[in-house]
Amino acid sequence: MKSLQEYRIPFTGLKEGKHQFDFDIDQRFFNEFEYSLVKNGTLKVDLELEKQETMLILQFVIKGEILLGCDVCLADFPVGVDKKERQIVKFNDDENLEDDTDEIIVLGRNEHEIDVSSLIYEYINLAVPYINRCENPGDTQWCDKEMLDKLEKLSVNQTEGEAAENNENTDADPRWDALKKIKNK
Repeated sequence: MKSLQEYRIPFTGLKEGKHQFDFDIDQRFFNEFEYSLVKNGTLKVDLELEKQETMLILQFVIKGEILLGCDVCLADFPVGVDKKERQIVKFNDDENLEDDTDEIIVLGRNEHEIDVSSLIYEYINLAVPYINRCENPGDTQWCDKEMLDKLEKLSVNQTEGEAAENNENTDADPRWDALKKIKNK
């Protein structure tokens, strides 16, 4: 976590108003998070911190590319990220009051800096799609053609289709025929 020191912003010495911070995100950043969905990428984070008397307003603009593993061929491929997020940080004198929410972080009046690394990490992970697939399987430089060929050979649908075409169904287990009858009903 020592390499994440650059993501700590000391706000006590800042005047009220807007302040700009820029961060470069690469593999070193993702290595600091043990179970990260993203292992590598090149991103630029533009952070506008607006300091007010009772709160901070953080506006994040994250742009760049992350590398994800394809769910089909297992090869790494780039995914573009263009994300804008806002986070509000309020100050509170009561140390017993902890009402952090997704939109509001509560800091004590005696705190003098905020660590934005976890926020950046969360926003990047929110940009990861649920299903990771190469855009044109087999046609791109990122796709693993050998893996797709192996999957094609081992495909259940293809082996069933070939068996039906070639009438090689003589060694079939009769229990499968009973299951197929149930499926067709």
